[in-house]
Amino acid sequence: MDMKAFNRDLIAEFRANKGKLGGRFENSTLVLLTTTGAKSGRPHTVPLGWVPDGDDDRIVLFASNIGAAKHPAWYVNLVAYPEATIELRGEKFTVNATTFVGGAEYDRLYELLTSQLAGTDTHQGRTERTIPMVLAQRLL
Repeated sequence: MDMKAFNRDLIAEFRANKGKLGGRFENSTLVLLTTTGAKSGRPHTVPLGWVPDGDDDRIVLFASNIGAAKHPAWYVNLVAYPEATIELRGEKFTVNATTFVGGAEYDRLYELLTSQLAGTDTHQGRTERTIPMVLAQRLL
């Protein structure tokens, strides 16, 4: 499967329908995250599953890369440039991302996310790296 083409189509559908998707993503909770490339400095947009931490102003993301050995590019970009854009339910806003979450806060966010996004609880078992939890806080 060509993931770049798949993501391009998903992003186009997301934007055309103000965040509402059909098919297998009909009831999913996705956001579009636009980061600044760590090396290129260019914007990069990816669709991601998410959960709110209290409300939609604090968004929890899981840098699992589906359990791959390496962090996803969007996470590397956020480490370099923590300010990013989120598109959610037809709204677009700027966030500041905390990419290092550890200790009890990590455990809390991991439980919050894996309990609400089916299948994500299996990702950690596929890799030796600790999958980062990312907390994206809306900037006012």
